[in-house]
Amino acid sequence: MEEKDLMPLLDKIHNAADVRKLSRSQLPELCREVRQTLIDTVSKTAGHLASGLGVVELTVALHYVFDTPDDFLIWDVGHQAYPHKILTGHRKELATIRQKGGLHAFIWRGETPYDVLSTGHASTSIGSALGIAVAQHQLGTKRQVVAVIGDGALSGGMAFEALNHAGAFMDKGVNLLVILNDNEMSISENVGGLAKGLSRVLSNPHYAKLVEGGKKVLEKLPAVRRFALRAQEHVKGMIMPGTLFEEFGFNYIGPVDGHDVKGLVQILQNVKEIGGLQFLHVVTCKGKGYPPAEKDPICYHGVPRFDPAEGVHPTPFPSDRSFSAVFGRWMCDKAAQNDKLVGITPAMRIGSALDEFAKRYPDRFFDVAIAEEHSLVFASGLAAGGMRPVVAIYSTFLQRAYDSVFHDLALQDLPIMLAIDRAGVVGPDGPTHHGAFDIAALKAIPNLTIMAPSSRDELYKMLNTGFKLGHPCAVRYPRTEGVGELDGITLDDTVEIGKGRVLSEGAKIAVLCFGVFSQDYLEYAKEQGYTLVDMRFIKPWDEALVEDLIKTHDRIITVEDGVVKGGIGEEIASFVQRKIGDRKVKVLNLGLPDRYIMEGTRKEIIHDLRLDVSGLDETVAAFLKE
Repeated sequence: MEEKDLMPLLDKIHNAADVRKLSRSQLPELCREVRQTLIDTVSKTAGHLASGLGVVELTVALHYVFDTPDDFLIWDVGHQAYPHKILTGHRKELATIRQKGGLHAFIWRGETPYDVLSTGHASTSIGSALGIAVAQHQLGTKRQVVAVIGDGALSGGMAFEALNHAGAFMDKGVNLLVILNDNEMSISENVGGLAKGLSRVLSNPHYAKLVEGGKKVLEKLPAVRRFALRAQEHVKGMIMPGTLFEEFGFNYIGPVDGHDVKGLVQILQNVKEIGGLQFLHVVTCKGKGYPPAEKDPICYHGVPRFDPAEGVHPTPFPSDRSFSAVFGRWMCDKAAQNDKLVGITPAMRIGSALDEFAKRYPDRFFDVAIAEEHSLVFASGLAAGGMRPVVAIYSTFLQRAYDSVFHDLALQDLPIMLAIDRAGVVGPDGPTHHGAFDIAALKAIPNLTIMAPSSRDELYKMLNTGFKLGHPCAVRYPRTEGVGELDGITLDDTVEIGKGRVLSEGAKIAVLCFGVFSQDYLEYAKEQGYTLVDMRFIKPWDEALVEDLIKTHDRIITVEDGVVKGGIGEEIASFVQRKIGDRKVKVLNLGLPDRYIMEGTRKEIIHDLRLDVSGLDETVAAFLKE
């Protein structure tokens, strides 16, 4: 057995209490074992790697100093928490993460006693931690509350809203520690001997008592007090990047070395003793301990299965056959033709396939960070100013900007197009990332055209259509690869607004699909002699076509890659009932159920929901017997 495979300490860790049984001198070895376990496991299962590698020492130190799970620990974003899962009883189960029936992809409330809140969307930790801290103060407990925010989550507006609110509790006995995991060195220019020394001083309880004692003396000498405060702010402002956080009412400590586990333990113990509102700025290296990940942390942020000895073999992402790749190609094609086109995304440049567009047109590409609401408000300003914005945003994150769709796009009637990626069932990232709700939410908003392509060529045409429309519109498409070729498709090719297309003509049953299901069912419908329709548009949908179909079919099935409740199928069912008169036409709505969908591959989930061909066949057979 190789030395790296030996885990003498980790084999004894069954929960966080076991971490606290170790001596401080043993902690570096525990960190090595956790890091090696993380590399060995994720290389076999796929998942998030680089972020977890960067917080190993911080995770060990937190569980060493704080009495978890009695003390509260919240991770933001959740994919940093793999080491946390290892130390809290899920070392073996980590091999099942992001799989059907396995560990949740992120932190999940109730998965262990250590996880008080589910965290899949970014920038929520400080607000929820503040609420928990205020609750503990009201209840009179001594339980500590820690929020770890990193991997870009501090760029979200909600984080700063919470910091601002926290200031209202300064000097009121509320204890809250916010830890910034700064793994991008973006605000860490002042890392050096002086800053490190000052960090130790500022975190020392004796310093805190000295400051409080000095305040009482200076209160009796107003002029001297004003001078002393100005001098303190001037000195700290020169050598520290934390002035902003102190304006919010926090005592800022840092930057500190996030890979010195013994140093972190000392600082955390000091901070725990001081209490109040504390902000600890920890500098880490994303991918720490695995050279390929340190060199390319973006590539190793989320990885497929790989050989640790060889590293990840770069592959096109998104896949060249994916809907996302078609969108990325269209953006570059259209930008070359129209110099008013601009692209916007909230921190999803690579995932949304805007990487090439950003390289070719850097002055026309805007990554607004994790600020979904702002992305749409910013787009409205660009549009009002004469530009033609396209906002690339994941369906699940668009939920955070719902008011902006109403107030800043549709109400203003501005020429803005939403490219809604990851629509419908996404896969292993679980319930926080499925794009289940955009159809139900968006179709209620007036003045918004919504399209759902069934193939890659249809997507290209719909993007042309939306841009030409000159009014608010949205095109939703899944994460999957698609059929259809782009050969011969030009920027002039469009689809007729509000018109569906019949892919297969049959009798008895008409299956109306929104999105990729029409391609999945095409051969089956032809074999069975059923009518299959690619509806194309969610809003406005083809009422004339449906009215014709109910004259010749006595069974209608709608299928959408979104929740049935409040979805487009229910709207069609209501329409049919109003139109059929005395005729008996039954309508069945298929789609996602009224519950949260857990992890699994898209294929597994679609099968379990009986939305694949075999499931549809069973459903049709039962429907015909009714």
